[in-house]
Amino acid sequence: MKTLLLILGITAILGASEGADLFKKCASCHGATGEKHALNKSKIINEMSQEEIVTALKGYKDGSYGGSMKALMKGQVANYDEEQIKTVAAFIAAKKQ
Repeated sequence: MKTLLLILGITAILGASEGADLFKKCASCHGATGEKHALNKSKIINEMSQEEIVTALKGYKDGSYGGSMKALMKGQVANYDEEQIKTVAAFIAAKKQ
């Protein structure tokens, strides 16, 4: 049991680290904690739930989500795989105000 908890703890730490790395390119527009309206147009992402963030990112990636920022955001998430989308969404959601 202790081994399982240790493995889960290490996995959580690595996931948080990867989330922080993935979020770096987001921070320039959305702010260090996701507290800004990117380019005065977006929602404040740290107020969104993890599920809402995943839906938005997947939608930006496939072109089915977003208004005027759709093309810009599609380029930002184009290389994210499913796991990376979930990881960065969890990282952002953990920063809720």
